[in-house]
Amino acid sequence: MPWHNMYIADEGETMSGHTDDRKALLEYVERFAAILVESGMQRMSARVFAYILADDEVTYTAAEIAEGLGISLAAVSGAVRELTTAGLLIKARRASTRADVYRLNDDDIWGSVMLDRSPIIDHYRAVAIEGVRTLPPGPGRDRLEQTVDFMEFMLSEMADMREKWNAYRAGKRGPARPK
Repeated sequence: MPWHNMYIADEGETMSGHTDDRKALLEYVERFAAILVESGMQRMSARVFAYILADDEVTYTAAEIAEGLGISLAAVSGAVRELTTAGLLIKARRASTRADVYRLNDDDIWGSVMLDRSPIIDHYRAVAIEGVRTLPPGPGRDRLEQTVDFMEFMLSEMADMREKWNAYRAGKRGPARPK
């Protein structure tokens, strides 16, 4: 029986039907999601991302996410659309079914989240360059020139950081083990 449909508390369960571990997970998901919301992510997308990050499963159908968080399928649909578009979730098919499943890039979750933003930064840069070419000299154009400079700096630093991060991860993993 799914954890959210249980009404009688067994040992280790609360009266709401959540095990203590499940309750702790959901409380943590809400805390982590709040930080993501503060940094600009939509609330439902933040909750879905935090849930998939913290829960132990590898892949999730929309129905499993909805059940796990106690939310509607419609809410999940919008959230996974936003998260896949942003590159934070990967959409695939579950073997032997027609169900779409969602997963994180487990190989490099935070590198994907934080460092793979160069297309967005490049877009900011391109729009700023357009403004520099369009606007007459003045404070607005000066700010756009600074924007171009900053975006170019960010692109360079992110490329360097990606190299450093990959080297750091390789060092943490140690030498590859033969299979």
